[in-house]
Amino acid sequence: MIVYISIGLLGLLSLSIPVGIVLFLLGFGVDSFFSSFPLIRGLGNLTWSTSNNATLIAIPFFVLLGEILVRSGIATRTYAALDRWVSWLPGGLVHANVATATLFSATSGSSVATAATVATVAMPQAEKLGYDPKLFSGAIAAGGTLGIMIPPSINLIVYGFLTQTSIPRLFLAGLVPGIGLALGFIVITMIICMIRPSLGGARRVFPFPEMLRALVQLVPIILLFTVIIGTIYKGWATPTEAAAVGVAGAVVIAAFFGGVSLQMFHDAILGTVKITSMIMLVVIGASFLNFTLASAGLGRELQDFLSGLGLTPMMTILVVVCIYIILGFFIETLSLMVVTIPIIVPLVVEQGFDPIWFGILMIVLIEMALITPPVGLNLYVVQGARKSGRMSEVMLGAVPYVVAMLAMVAALIAFPQIALFLPDALQ
Repeated sequence: MIVYISIGLLGLLSLSIPVGIVLFLLGFGVDSFFSSFPLIRGLGNLTWSTSNNATLIAIPFFVLLGEILVRSGIATRTYAALDRWVSWLPGGLVHANVATATLFSATSGSSVATAATVATVAMPQAEKLGYDPKLFSGAIAAGGTLGIMIPPSINLIVYGFLTQTSIPRLFLAGLVPGIGLALGFIVITMIICMIRPSLGGARRVFPFPEMLRALVQLVPIILLFTVIIGTIYKGWATPTEAAAVGVAGAVVIAAFFGGVSLQMFHDAILGTVKITSMIMLVVIGASFLNFTLASAGLGRELQDFLSGLGLTPMMTILVVVCIYIILGFFIETLSLMVVTIPIIVPLVVEQGFDPIWFGILMIVLIEMALITPPVGLNLYVVQGARKSGRMSEVMLGAVPYVVAMLAMVAALIAFPQIALFLPDALQ
């Protein structure tokens, strides 16, 4: 059954069929060929129970939050402020790409939205100041991946929903690795630009009073992140309620800076509907596929297969890492998560690993999929914002940041407390 499902998955995806539809088709196939019970009769109830879960209401709220911040012009102000603080480092404005992506990751919850935001604001600066297009665009693509690691993260919400693990604990677990990855991106950029100064453009130093004035532009984003995450961990609000508070806060911030208009609301709501519809189709399709796979006994079959290989727990994790790296070349990130979670997570937990820790490890591996061809979405987003040059330039520019992600994968495996320290300390 494992072989047939894998061939079916790759075959249907190669036909460019939408991922949500692929998941339903695979579920129908498992029901028809591998189950002695008519599982399709439970589809209606399963669809309702999945979409009726209160936890998932957080997804459209966080998407709307990011849309409002992007379309109200706050991104441009944030980028300009960070430019004044980090452009003195080797690499200059490239660091502003990573820093801006990090801040917006703490509010948007989406990697693609973060990459699109920073790319739209930053690319004109690269052309004007003569930066190397490969490194500059690669940093934007890599920085955008932080959107699914640094809380609030839509992918972590989906992982928590599908595995029935604590979303607040997942948010806490993602904070240190997310900041660590951002610092890793900055360090790699500095090393590259110290070796090849021509790649980083001119280093610019601004007067200190101007730097202090720029901090005013960062206060709203930092305050919004503090309110969202603080209300969750203080127990004052669930992730869904905190997301609603965040949307209200984003509207207030946008109004304060004069970014509120009927057109802005129209564009933000329309973007939210499109993104949320795509996510929910994938989640419902994944729930149906998970149901059919579990009923057909795939989990037991895969567990027997791995047990027969005689792998130690650590060897099992290394095999899983390799599987995600390979699949990440071909499958879109959210789809990769929802397809593999029902198969992989039970096996990993059975080996004695913490599901919170594994969720963060999985997110790092999925972040790599965002900047590795041929399906790396952030690569296409950045290339679309460039409107010139070759796609290969963005791919080459992202390679050093893949190395940083591999280093984080190794660090998480060697030192699980990188992810578990905060959840354990604050539980």
